[in-house]
Amino acid sequence: MNRCWWAGDDPLYVQYHDLEWGVPVYEDQKLFEFLTLESMQAGLSWITVLRKRENFRLAFADFDVNKVARFSDNKIAKLMADAGIIRNRKKIEAAVNNAQRFLEIQAEFGSFSEYNWSFVDGSPKIFRRRNRKSVPATSKESDAFSKDLKKRGFKFVGSTTIYAHMQATGMVNDHLTSCFRHSELS
Repeated sequence: MNRCWWAGDDPLYVQYHDLEWGVPVYEDQKLFEFLTLESMQAGLSWITVLRKRENFRLAFADFDVNKVARFSDNKIAKLMADAGIIRNRKKIEAAVNNAQRFLEIQAEFGSFSEYNWSFVDGSPKIFRRRNRKSVPATSKESDAFSKDLKKRGFKFVGSTTIYAHMQATGMVNDHLTSCFRHSELS
């Protein structure tokens, strides 16, 4: 079975690739989870985040945006002591800030999903990438999405982070054409 090169042979990576990566996500809670995890990944490898994902779910109230938006300084201090997650104060504070901004977008658009998917006109962009060199780190859509998020006060949402979010949540299908998931998700 052919997979994208990055899945390698780590069972956790393979499972993520085969079952999640690139599957369109429309549920706000799941979109908040991916946005938070992608922000946590900045400067690190995705496998590091995947290995800590269950700990993140526990530490971040299963990514309940309403709860995360109310995290206090005391809660942030407890998270800084949690070896099961990425203990970067700026990233943790950004997650709380981003939860608050996420709620503002929900109030404005009715859901974060409506806002999120507006950057690709409501449906996944299907690409026919043949090799890893053809997969970009950013796009005009991720540039626009990132710029708008930053304007709204989000943190750790550069264009590369947002493009990774778009790939993970199926806004773009960047599975290589040789990968079995490409056709399944097209």
